[in-house]
Amino acid sequence: MIWAWTWSGRCFGYWIKDDLWTYRGKHIGRRFGADIYAPDGHYIGELMSDGCLITDKAKADLTGPLFIPTLERGHHPRLPDNQGHIPYKGYADFPHPDGL
Repeated sequence: MIWAWTWSGRCFGYWIKDDLWTYRGKHIGRRFGADIYAPDGHYIGELMSDGCLITDKAKADLTGPLFIPTLERGHHPRLPDNQGHIPYKGYADFPHPDGL
């Protein structure tokens, strides 16, 4: 398990291989290359080189492979937020885990 934070520094959840989970144990995404897609194939965001999650607004209409999410796992205590980064032009922070 590798923990993941959004571009703004919010603790989002964790990775198990190419699958992204919220800290509450919901399987919300799968990574294909750097891009992350929801089970229904809609683009959610991407993994930046520093390991943070961000959303490229220009990719909002992208679709990718569909997948069947794994059953929910147990809740993990949320790790502390970190400082985060200044937003890039054309990008937005990764969605909040409760919104997915």
